[in-house]
Amino acid sequence: MKGICIVGSGHVGLVTGACLADLGNRVICMDDDVMKIKSLTKGVVPFYEPGLKEIIHRNMDNGTLSFTTSVEEGVKQAEIVFICVGTSHKPNGEADLSDVEMASKRIGRAMYHYMVIVEKSTVPVKTGEWIRKTIELNNHFGVDFQVVSNPEFLREGSAVYDFMHPDRIVIGVESERAADVLKELYEPLRAPLVVTDIRTAELIKHASNSFLALKISYINAIANICEKVNADVAKVAEGMGYDKRIGREFLNAGIGYGGYCFPKDLDAFLKIAEEVGYEFELLEAARKINESQRDLVTKKAKNALWNLSNKTIGILGLSFKPNTDDIREAPSIHIIRGLQAEGVRVKAYDPVAMENARKSLPDVEYCKTPYEAAEGSDALIIVTEWDEFKNLDLQKVKELLKQPVVIDGRNIYAPEEMKKLGFRYWGVGRQ
Repeated sequence: MKGICIVGSGHVGLVTGACLADLGNRVICMDDDVMKIKSLTKGVVPFYEPGLKEIIHRNMDNGTLSFTTSVEEGVKQAEIVFICVGTSHKPNGEADLSDVEMASKRIGRAMYHYMVIVEKSTVPVKTGEWIRKTIELNNHFGVDFQVVSNPEFLREGSAVYDFMHPDRIVIGVESERAADVLKELYEPLRAPLVVTDIRTAELIKHASNSFLALKISYINAIANICEKVNADVAKVAEGMGYDKRIGREFLNAGIGYGGYCFPKDLDAFLKIAEEVGYEFELLEAARKINESQRDLVTKKAKNALWNLSNKTIGILGLSFKPNTDDIREAPSIHIIRGLQAEGVRVKAYDPVAMENARKSLPDVEYCKTPYEAAEGSDALIIVTEWDEFKNLDLQKVKELLKQPVVIDGRNIYAPEEMKKLGFRYWGVGRQ
């Protein structure tokens, strides 16, 4: 059992802390948000993530997981400190590392014995060196320490599973001693280890997320071609996916990626490339395709309904992906605001994200069921591919709609079946 402190109890920090506790370590999660820590102490999880609440409750009950607002308290009990604070992006795309700097200062001031400081937040290359310099300047007791880069690869909606069943664990180190500490920590997961220097580890994270963004934008570009030549992008993706060099993952055409990570990380990687003098045109194109993809929904609605003014449209799905209540950079926000600008009355339903959506989209009629969103609407738009929507009684949906129009932004329905049921159906890259 190792003593671990997690600095920053957001999505990454809380999942990391809870899962490490579940592996048999003694973990204390720290955050400056007093209300968040009070809620966590009572067992209330501040966001939706399948399986997380159960793990938190189990480890709180057995005494291996606790919470605090004090860095000093957390560091005092720790052998390993994880920096998991947020790294939002500035207007120019550059990562905002002020919270990372502050966390490093506070950790340095609180250390009184050897420890390993793990950079878990997604940060630009060379951040590890700045963390080291910052801790050295604030290391009042002059204790020895090591900095490690250990990027996370957690997907919202399956973060607990991803932590417990990783494809690989990346460890960027400056000494064998630090590497051994992390190897021992992660040994129970029995995952492939990639041990490298800190700069390389930092680049692996940005390179990975940006490649996935590229893959999504690529299949969306193919979908646009499919629409022009009456081909089926789902079959194109299937044919491509059997090639082991390509794979089927992330080849689902639709209205583009969203969320906190992909847009932010791609912007940050572009900024990194710019700063070192490389013009990353490929990523620029991926971003442009993704942004334009969301506008296709409004165009399809116009094609289906002619004039949008004074029409009512039901939206199914607000979160940026299924199994999360996160609406940061969600396509739904852009789509709904675009429809409202055309004079559309918007009704919406999401299984878990409506409370968060109200803060950004107050002028929406929120519904208790997907059928309520369909009732009296001129069209229904699928924005998030929740399983609940895949299993709707479509005959009932048709009867509730004012016009039998469905715009499927995630291609969850078969065009032939929808047409047999009497719908006027628009998918993405499918006819």
